[in-house]
Amino acid sequence: MTETFDVVVIGAGVHGASTALHLAERGTKVLVLERATAASGATGRSSGLVRMHYDLAAESALAWRSYDYFVNWPERVGGDAGFVRTGFVRIVPVDREANLRANVAEQQRIGIRTSVISAEDVGQLAPTLTTDDFAVAAYEPDSGYADPTSVCATLLAAARRHGAIVRQNSPVEAIEVDAGRVVGIKTASGRISAPVVVLAAGAWSGPLAASAGVDLDIKAWHHDTGFVTRPTESSAALPTVIDDINELYFRPEGTGLALVGLEDGNRIDDRPGDDSRSDPAFVEHMVDRITRRVPSLAAAGFQGAHGGTDGITTDQRPVMGAFGPAGLVLQTGMSGTGFKIAPAVGLAISELILDGAAHSMDISAFDAGRFAAGKPLRGEHPYGDLWR
Repeated sequence: MTETFDVVVIGAGVHGASTALHLAERGTKVLVLERATAASGATGRSSGLVRMHYDLAAESALAWRSYDYFVNWPERVGGDAGFVRTGFVRIVPVDREANLRANVAEQQRIGIRTSVISAEDVGQLAPTLTTDDFAVAAYEPDSGYADPTSVCATLLAAARRHGAIVRQNSPVEAIEVDAGRVVGIKTASGRISAPVVVLAAGAWSGPLAASAGVDLDIKAWHHDTGFVTRPTESSAALPTVIDDINELYFRPEGTGLALVGLEDGNRIDDRPGDDSRSDPAFVEHMVDRITRRVPSLAAAGFQGAHGGTDGITTDQRPVMGAFGPAGLVLQTGMSGTGFKIAPAVGLAISELILDGAAHSMDISAFDAGRFAAGKPLRGEHPYGDLWR
């Protein structure tokens, strides 16, 4: 007998987990199918930054709505998100200062506690950082990072408590459509009937979308992160930082390590794969960049590096919402920055499915039709592509 569900969610990363919870909370019969194990894709390799600063107002709004979840995780979801408040600093070149000021003003308008501070102020907040190559930075005192695997696991656990079913090691082979409507999915074990399918499969989304007749230009974005020890003199007052001048980001990892990622040198191709090995050249570049901004880390010990893969769109912004045959809902192409917005996106997608429209948050800007219409998303006060 064919199983029947109200909604099938493809992908048990943080986005699929968030949507499953929000649907299940409202009594929806939800099945989550994961090709490998929960958080085994982009989520498990995420750097976990929780910050609101974007150059696109719609993304800042999603991050701001999600922030309330992270700081109230035990009450909102249950369990521990591993959220650590470190403060967040965004450093941009002097020629982008006007854009930074405009973005901060927009974020303040919607209620985010953020400000423009001087390079001298940054030096006082984080004495280990060099500050002689920029004039001002954006500062969010309440931001930091969370544990992506714990976030995903607790979302799925909460979804299960509300009746959702989660099956790991259950790859979906195709999304099935009949007469212009989604009717279910096909797996190696058989067919599962559902009038709604949420595609949250990250870098693996393209072929699945194609099986439903949708041409979705999502490629595999491969990204490396490394971990270094923090010498005693570097152990205090290290905020979470995005540094566009040196094309890197970093944050504390517990009390003794720092996590470092680079904005450039990211391989983009059509091979999602599961290769967690980092590029051998990454470590040399990482050390060179991080020691420009935090010179004391020249005495750090290298602890290791790993690679991860996410789905990336041509404008490096997500695709979300109903698209293609009736019943197909996209929640993919997060382009390496989707972790922090997952709670709000899951809520909005659940509203779209159950109420006909998202009313808690406006996600219309992320409609996949923007590409065919020649209207890729660009920041109102842009910094340029994050990944290069």
